[in-house]
Amino acid sequence: MSEVEQKPSVPGGDGEEQDWEEAKRFFNSLRSKKPRPPKPSSAITIAVSSRTLFNMVEERKLYEEEGLEQYVSYNQQHENQPLKPGAAFPFVKALMTVNTHLRELYPDSEELFDIVLMTNNHAQVGVRLINSINHYDLLIERFCMTGGQSPVGYLKAYMTNLYLSKDPETVKEAIEEGIAAATLFTPDKKMELSESQLRVAFDGDAVLFSDESEIIVKQQGLDEFFEHEKANVNKPLAQGPLKCFLEALGKLQRKFYCKNERMHCPIRTFLVTARSAASSGARVLKTLRSWGLEIDEALFLAGAPKGPLLEKIKPHIFFDDQMFHIEGARESGTIAAHVPYGIGQKYNKGKLIEKP
Repeated sequence: MSEVEQKPSVPGGDGEEQDWEEAKRFFNSLRSKKPRPPKPSSAITIAVSSRTLFNMVEERKLYEEEGLEQYVSYNQQHENQPLKPGAAFPFVKALMTVNTHLRELYPDSEELFDIVLMTNNHAQVGVRLINSINHYDLLIERFCMTGGQSPVGYLKAYMTNLYLSKDPETVKEAIEEGIAAATLFTPDKKMELSESQLRVAFDGDAVLFSDESEIIVKQQGLDEFFEHEKANVNKPLAQGPLKCFLEALGKLQRKFYCKNERMHCPIRTFLVTARSAASSGARVLKTLRSWGLEIDEALFLAGAPKGPLLEKIKPHIFFDDQMFHIEGARESGTIAAHVPYGIGQKYNKGKLIEKP
């Protein structure tokens, strides 16, 4: 029962009636202190691994050096010691902030972020994970602990809109299954992030869009790429692996716009692309328009480094398919997520490392 709905049969008059009403309000207020999680069918589900949500570097080292039994034993012995926040922690907190604002505007809406802990950890480590989540007052009620097996098979069952992990192979497996996914990296330095607004930055090609244009750059050069984009300026690009996540963010943004909260929307999106605006930017913007999607800010860098701009944007997460840009983002203090998709995975800093 979600609230105290029925009163017992008690003797007496109005005084006891009033006492019961006060007691009911008190118990209901206790229950309402921690918001209920949304129904999965309506929610935007963000699955995070335990090593992205928490800093488990030492625990991982113990596992690799001494094995599973010692790892499980250590976590059981330290289960009342909270794990330190990991790379995904600020992102998750920002998701919860958006939920708070949505519930203020739409008290009964189930269109919220739902955070799921998706981990291949052993179930016996779960007590420490639960204690850590409660320590930081995170609203994470859904867990999936697979005991060493890949969790990818469960992602569709959880209706996952985005999966973040520290394991590149698991992320690749998820993308091959058609699920938006990225490998999360810890920045080299700490950056102060917004506590009132979720800020998400995306690369364009091979992230929001397919790698069709990037293939031309890699195989035929920039001149052919510019000619191709000019000839196809009115032809929308095919969707990339994270288009569906931008779509989900846009869906929630529109809920704020409907309440005249556009200027105070707690979600802000950024396109940070190496494309040149005059030579190849129009096709990108027209593609977003054809999808019915908006991007709040678009930065066309014409090949310039992304790190300095990201340092100004201060996103809670930045998605890119090129490790070169991921490394630059990390150096700037940005929480970066690598999307292992497209022809760019066969190159490193523009040099072919694997035959296409």
